[in-house]
Amino acid sequence: MNNFDEQYTIETFKKLLAIDSTTGQFREIQNWVISEIERLGFPYTVTHKGGVLANLGGEGNALAIAAHLDDIGLMVRHVNADGTLNVCPVGGLYPFYSVGENVRLYTGDGQVFTGTVCRTPNSIHVTEEEIRTNLGDFRKNVCVVLDEPVHSATDTKALGIETGDMIALEPRFTMSNGYIKSRFVDDKACVATLFNVMKTLREQNITPTRKVYAYFSCYEEIGHGTTWLPDDVKDILSIDIAPTGPEQNSEEHKVSIFAKDSRYPYHVEMTAELRKLAREQGINYVMDVFTPHYGTDGDTSVAAGYDIRHAAIGPGTANSHGYERTHIEGLKNTFDLTLAYITKA
Repeated sequence: MNNFDEQYTIETFKKLLAIDSTTGQFREIQNWVISEIERLGFPYTVTHKGGVLANLGGEGNALAIAAHLDDIGLMVRHVNADGTLNVCPVGGLYPFYSVGENVRLYTGDGQVFTGTVCRTPNSIHVTEEEIRTNLGDFRKNVCVVLDEPVHSATDTKALGIETGDMIALEPRFTMSNGYIKSRFVDDKACVATLFNVMKTLREQNITPTRKVYAYFSCYEEIGHGTTWLPDDVKDILSIDIAPTGPEQNSEEHKVSIFAKDSRYPYHVEMTAELRKLAREQGINYVMDVFTPHYGTDGDTSVAAGYDIRHAAIGPGTANSHGYERTHIEGLKNTFDLTLAYITKA
């Protein structure tokens, strides 16, 4: 296949990264997705809690392809006496993957403040040895320091900052020799890849061989992104990252087909269809199992009680939930398998 538009995929990824969307903070990115769907000319509906479904055409046995817009991040838990912020994670974010990161804080009245995730004490030269070797804990010795002249809780609260404000981490996108490095490859790189599939359908006047929805969910990172589906959906295919690791088959240049995650095995017959198609089309793929801390949007649809088959695919990705890395070939192979699956006879 030669339909993959690398430039469009990367530019779309960068546009998505430019919109902070910590889980729950969905409106701006939802609006951008709607504008791109409209530009491509597909009809769509919007879910009440936050999410978008585009109808990609076709008839019968509807398939939903899910990719999520939300990112992991932080929330203000408490304003400390010295004006710094005690924070809690939103989604699976850990201190050792956060300390030193620049952030943007969004207040309830629409103000934006910048800051940094810091250890406390924050300078290695004045830190006791036992603290120097501690990875940190959001509850005890990690805080957000604002780029403001605040010295007390009163100073910080006077800015309009309070408990519950959302904090987004800087993505820091870069690309070198085909390797894509950024926060939120999970899952904005997959969203961009799905948009490339949609663009190909439109530009080449391709109609899927079954009814297909592109489902852009907004709550995957906390486990209820696709707990509602249209009544006619029979199958759901999640496009999400495939974490690499010592006992994993996933590679950054390849698309992984998921056999099982920490929640459930994926539907054996649907998974077999994807594997057979990858072999027939010469798509560079691996099979993999992800335990003990992984799940996708399709899992939540099954758990919600829908009588559906579910499967998942995605590009091999290193450093999951941190400063992630994948390769453009991994996105291309994910694109190829997705497009092949919705156009197969």
